[in-house]
Amino acid sequence: MGTNPAGFLMQQKALLPAKLCAVCGRPFVWRKKWARDWEAVKYCSERCRRQRGTTKIA
Repeated sequence: MGTNPAGFLMQQKALLPAKLCAVCGRPFVWRKKWARDWEAVKYCSERCRRQRGTTKIA
């Protein structure tokens, strides 16, 4: 890991855990706000969470 000018370790996104969204199928990475319940996170965004029960017609 690199350090910034202040000497703090910088987090690299490549090292963070990732999942695929259950609705859109796009990959998303861990966020600090999901730290407590990362295992339960299924959706990449609030929009996908709201659309979880609907079917998409292409």
